[in-house]
Amino acid sequence: MTIFISYSHADKEKVDHLAAHMVKRNAQVWVDTWELNVGDSLIHRVQEAITESDALLVVLSKASVQSEWCKKELNSGLFRELDEKRIVILPVLLEDCEIPLFLREKLYADIRADFDTGLNSIMNAVARISNPTQSRLEKGDEYTDWSVDWWEKDGLFNLRFTIVNSVSSQRMSLLTEIVVECNDVLTARQKQFQDSGLDWLGRMIVSEALFDFGEQDDFRVILDSSFPQTFKAKIGDQKLGAEYSVIATCRYLGEDNGKDKLINISDYLKNIREYLRASSRKPNQEEHQKLMQIISKPMESI
Repeated sequence: MTIFISYSHADKEKVDHLAAHMVKRNAQVWVDTWELNVGDSLIHRVQEAITESDALLVVLSKASVQSEWCKKELNSGLFRELDEKRIVILPVLLEDCEIPLFLREKLYADIRADFDTGLNSIMNAVARISNPTQSRLEKGDEYTDWSVDWWEKDGLFNLRFTIVNSVSSQRMSLLTEIVVECNDVLTARQKQFQDSGLDWLGRMIVSEALFDFGEQDDFRVILDSSFPQTFKAKIGDQKLGAEYSVIATCRYLGEDNGKDKLINISDYLKNIREYLRASSRKPNQEEHQKLMQIISKPMESI
């Protein structure tokens, strides 16, 4: 997910410093001087970025609160909050200044005296809307909580999605755990990503392989009892020796209404994929070059 940074160009040096530290902590930010090229329509590009971003980080300073352009960006964010009925604006206090009236009731991150503490406050707020390792997906009275974690077992890389689906009108929840185990060839590739500082991209590649499998196959499980049901599959490219073992375990918790339950795992994975693609930052030029170097090499086992 993208965080639009609204600021006065008088504060450009400090804002670039803040944005760079946010990127280092895996936030995807939109800063006009980073994104705009000669000949771009300034109004169109900024308006598009504000509309498509998931939050507006409003940097407050003496210059920004007087800027008519910043006021327009703030108003756009306020209209979005009213329309979408959620938090869109995240205020950041860069220096002592008169806080705009409609922001005075909001808590703000303060980077005036302690940059690191202020940065932590910003990232904690951003994590609620752009955490690439867990979130809640809502649809009507139904919600799906999910998280992803990873580890090594017997020298092989494992990645796991834990998913809990609940409907407010029902007194039960559906629990799904999907473990993807890489074989020795893919584990060796993961180590290359890790050694290059691209471990997050390596995990995304494993996740995308699982998501592709979920889209291509009708990945569903029917629960006819309270005991866990297990689904197993193998995916990958046998010619390259690259293989993933997929184990999905499903069960329901809470009241038993005596009826069979259908768990549509493909649907879960589709929704998580959409969230991750939106929330995960894109690799910068240096990281992209490292990525190309890794994937251009032949796969080898550990």
